Amino acid sequence: MTTDEQMKKNALETLLAIMSRLRDPEYGCPWDMRQDFQSIVPYTIEETYELVDAIDERDFEQIREELGDVLFQVVFYAQLASEQNLFDFQDVLAGISAKLIRRHPHVFGDGEANFRSQSLSETEVKENWEHFKQAERETKKRSGVLDDVPRALPSLSRAQKLQKRAARIGFDWPDADGVWAKVEEELIELREAISSDSQADIEGELGDVLISVVNLARHLGVDAETAARGANSRFESRFRLMEQAALEVGVELQDETLEQLETRWQSAKAKLASCELAS
Repeated sequence: MTTDEQMKKNALETLLAIMSRLRDPEYGCPWDMRQDFQSIVPYTIEETYELVDAIDERDFEQIREELGDVLFQVVFYAQLASEQNLFDFQDVLAGISAKLIRRHPHVFGDGEANFRSQSLSETEVKENWEHFKQAERETKKRSGVLDDVPRALPSLSRAQKLQKRAARIGFDWPDADGVWAKVEEELIELREAISSDSQADIEGELGDVLISVVNLARHLGVDAETAARGANSRFESRFRLMEQAALEVGVELQDETLEQLETRWQSAKAKLASCELAS
């Protein structure tokens, strides 16, 4: 085994040792020693989003770095738990390994049953996955269908997951047509709320519109959070092109009329569309 291979093999042990040293009461880092489960949650969320950004940009060097940052978050939580005799990093590894094997009988099963399972469709695999997750929830004595949908999820993701759970017990529209009608109904109610000039009513009805659109996304097989991120990215790209085009002729966007801004917007939109077609 080469030195490089040995270093890679020992990389995890090195990381765990670094984390332990950072939390050492005598020789550790004061900042790391002050942290607890709650205090590092914002960093975990931030690192996760930075990983998503790197993936969206297809920047593989950055993906590698961000994966390391996310892994460090896992190691940090495991170190905190180990200090409290709750569990350690090896328990985390054992737990996820057991769960993956348990939820993939079509891969890790034995004999004829495993052979037959190779013909499962992707839909059947997903149904089996949800069946095993439901069984696990029942063993944890969580009686409600929505009990373990994380509150910290982004709002669109959480809405879609809540709706998916509710759909499993039949609380769902049979097809997208019913959802379209609901979106139109909620838009009418939003217009009425705007007419009433009640900010609380406007906020409530606007929320209902957003949730209805998320439900439409689910019925159309679209991930709402991914769609929103894509829309944000397109808006940013188009607006930056507007700024660049204005700069090239020596003007500021804030000095232009709405009609001029709309013309720039449509031009930027067309330019990006042509670039996408060319690629």
